[in-house]
Amino acid sequence: MSKLFEFTGDGDFCPGGSLYPNPKETSLFLSLGRHVDVYFPACKRSRVSAPFVFSGDQLKQKKKASIDVLPDECLFEIFRRLPAGQERSACACVSKRWLLLMSNIRGDELCCNEATLPLKREDNPAPINGQDEEISGDEPPVNKDDGYLSRVLEGKKATDVRLAAIAVGTSGHGGLGKLLIRGNNSIRGVTDLGLRAVARGCPSLKVLSIWNVSSVGDEGLIEIANGCRELEKLELCHCNAVSDKALISLAKNCRQLTDISIDSCSSLRNEGLQAIGQNCPNLKSISINNCPHVGDQGIASLLSNASCVLTKVKLQTLQVTDFSLAVIGHYGKAVTDLILANLQNVSERGFWVMGNGHGLQKLRSFAVTSCQGMTDLGLKELGKGCPNLKQLCVHKCAFLSDSGLDSFAKAALSLERLQLEECHRITQSGLFAVLANCGDKLKSLTLVHCLGMKDLSMGSPMLSPCKSLRSLSIRHCPGFGDVSLVMLAKLCPNLQHVDLSGLQGITDAGFVPLLENCDGGLVKIKISGCTNLTDKAVSAIAEMHGWTLEVLNLEGCRKVGNTSLVAIAENCPLLNDLDVSLCAVTDFGVAALGRADQLNLLILSISGCTQISEKCLPALRRLGQSLVGLNLQHCSGISKKSVDLLVKQLWRCDILH
Repeated sequence: MSKLFEFTGDGDFCPGGSLYPNPKETSLFLSLGRHVDVYFPACKRSRVSAPFVFSGDQLKQKKKASIDVLPDECLFEIFRRLPAGQERSACACVSKRWLLLMSNIRGDELCCNEATLPLKREDNPAPINGQDEEISGDEPPVNKDDGYLSRVLEGKKATDVRLAAIAVGTSGHGGLGKLLIRGNNSIRGVTDLGLRAVARGCPSLKVLSIWNVSSVGDEGLIEIANGCRELEKLELCHCNAVSDKALISLAKNCRQLTDISIDSCSSLRNEGLQAIGQNCPNLKSISINNCPHVGDQGIASLLSNASCVLTKVKLQTLQVTDFSLAVIGHYGKAVTDLILANLQNVSERGFWVMGNGHGLQKLRSFAVTSCQGMTDLGLKELGKGCPNLKQLCVHKCAFLSDSGLDSFAKAALSLERLQLEECHRITQSGLFAVLANCGDKLKSLTLVHCLGMKDLSMGSPMLSPCKSLRSLSIRHCPGFGDVSLVMLAKLCPNLQHVDLSGLQGITDAGFVPLLENCDGGLVKIKISGCTNLTDKAVSAIAEMHGWTLEVLNLEGCRKVGNTSLVAIAENCPLLNDLDVSLCAVTDFGVAALGRADQLNLLILSISGCTQISEKCLPALRRLGQSLVGLNLQHCSGISKKSVDLLVKQLWRCDILH
């Protein structure tokens, strides 16, 4: 007991001194019972480092660090008086709290006078880092796009802290002009708070693109609308929390908008599109895809109000009817590019009315996909109502036949490019009708997966050659064979590009006549998957068109071997892209290419050539003097060690293995 009464607080019993300045306040102790008699010595002053400080009857936490003492209001007043550039960036690097405060200062809230001008220093300022979650002073180079700063945030890098850092860090470079957000951080993703920082720190923002960010809603875009009045391009994709409220604010405040793309935003309705049509006088391009609540009312209001300047329109997977197409046909006076896809509620009448509206006089490119209303009658009227149409692409329109294609070709006198995909009622008759009626201006003809093509003999059609045609592409049409190809050869004497990929029905007997009738010299030839073509056809290509040939794709032509490579090495000095993947070539053929002095290949693909071994490596090294791309995938005869050595030796060449 004597030791207890003699204790003064300096020993190990209670290091740091007495905890209680009022030692007689027994209520601060655990209950000891009334029978306990305790002596309380004089206490010492509490240290600052103690976890708690007791003053009188109150228990207080330890004092905050000096950096956190000032409230946000005081820091705000200090920060807005800082000189621009390094000083603000340096303060933003101190902590996330300071960074967020700095990013919430609008440009009109800054004090601009001589005292706040940037200080002159010999070293360059250390800008804000927008790439790392921790605040530091190193920032990767900022991209410049179209004359202004551009930043892209993808996946886990897309956070509010990074947006705040970008807003502060780019202010010293003239402000951010283009911001693309792709995806979201699953833990600390982009929210309205991050967009608010961008809105207040980047008033010169011109392009904003947000993809797959479900945590961004109306509040963030309203901040953008109020702070970024110079916004010209807006792209929203899978932003389900964005509603008409945000679009209305953007339309009213960002009157310089020229390009708007909205994809899979389920909360949007017609009111937002109506506001865009009424308040965006400079709108030139609009794209709306998969918005289930958007209907005729919104589309009609948008197109009728923006008819004078709107040049590009894309409507896809919408609940619109014939009425919207009628509005397009009447008010689309400035429209040059029109895309309609998967409009299930549009009938034949809608396309007929659109063609008869006589408003699409400037239409130059028209693409329609998966629209059951696109029939022979509708296509015919479009040909009549669009006199300047130069490009037509029809995809998955099951009711379009030869009759409609013939009528369209007779009416569309300016047509230059025609592409038909999965239109199974189109046959050789429709193909020859197009060549007969568009022979003066047609430059490109493409047919893909058209199962109606049958290799039937139609005699020798008395048609004049289509001398304007430069590109012919017939791909994966299983019924197309030698008979049809020979007839086409007679009608297309000036071809430069030929793509017959996937036509297993053609042989040397049909392909060689096509080569013989091309007088001007072929530049690009793609015959991948033509399994019945042999070395004879490839040798004919090299001998007849080697002096003009630049691209040759023989992938999957299993009957093509070393003879073809020898012919190519001897006759094709301009060839820069050669693909012999899955062909029957060996080391001998590759060696022939390596010995050719006049050959200057840039890209070579020998993927899947199982007969190639490491004996061809010296030839590949010689070819590597000009190669920038080499594909060695699935070449089992070449070891990984040899490929790694080749990669080191051909350091300028991008090698796939």
